[in-house]
Amino acid sequence: MIGVLANALVPVFVGLLVGYAAGLRGVVDNRNVKSLVTFVMSFAIPCYLYVTVAATPRRLLWNQTKVALVLPIVYAGLFVATYVFARDTASNRAVLALTLGFPNAAAIGPPLLQSLYGERAGVTVAVAIAIGSVTVSPVTLAILESETGAGKKISVLARIRLSLWRALKRPIVWAPLLALVAVATNFSLPGYFERSLTIFGDATAGTALFMTGLVVSAQHFSFNWSVGWAVCGKNLLQPALCLLMADLVRMPREETRYVVLISAIPCGFFGIFFGEDFDATPEMASSSLVASYLLGIFTLAGWIVFLSHLH
Repeated sequence: MIGVLANALVPVFVGLLVGYAAGLRGVVDNRNVKSLVTFVMSFAIPCYLYVTVAATPRRLLWNQTKVALVLPIVYAGLFVATYVFARDTASNRAVLALTLGFPNAAAIGPPLLQSLYGERAGVTVAVAIAIGSVTVSPVTLAILESETGAGKKISVLARIRLSLWRALKRPIVWAPLLALVAVATNFSLPGYFERSLTIFGDATAGTALFMTGLVVSAQHFSFNWSVGWAVCGKNLLQPALCLLMADLVRMPREETRYVVLISAIPCGFFGIFFGEDFDATPEMASSSLVASYLLGIFTLAGWIVFLSHLH
């Protein structure tokens, strides 16, 4: 088991540490990462998602129905709880809620799950990323926009529709949906074009891990009881909720391992990235982001061991 944990976790955290060290020592500017984020979110990950989903046999793809049912509830559960109980402005609460509610599946999911469970886990990771991108992410944007001068002039429903439309226009959302259409219609790209997408997709893991470490290195960190409870909620309670929901819908054990481990992945950086455009950068969110990765070394290992005994 020690060898399994080392093979799964060491490459992930080495990638994070390299990005963190590069940002901390000023080798790479950790404040102006928008171009890097754009490459990862608009090019590398969408290509990875399309190639992964399009290569999945139709029978296995339709088996993701329960995954698509459980993960929105798991994401929304922690998101809503955080937003309701946090004491701050609406914008700051939304940033914190997304930081905690949406795991960093885009960066950590592919290398972690595929090293443990093989290529079949890749499609569940793709579904997990797409679900977060069309649920809690647009809701966060709607809340952030509602706090601006222009946002207060339109209705709540109009803001939600606008945010959802903006989310749907992102390649990270429509790429897996396009791949679903390709699978349903038995459409396949020419080999040379598919290999072109694969080249970009193969850049996902290393670049996304490096970028995450870079983002974390720019965050202010201060530990208090609120941060401690927030990180316990993310690293421990969210995967526990996922396990409960998977059991309620009688999800197969193999897929249960996938979704629970995805839920156990530390905080995502979408919230902080979105918040910077709206001048909403709560220290609670940045501190929780850092603490989640520090604790994640142990909690991810614990969940991997636990799930290996799940029958």
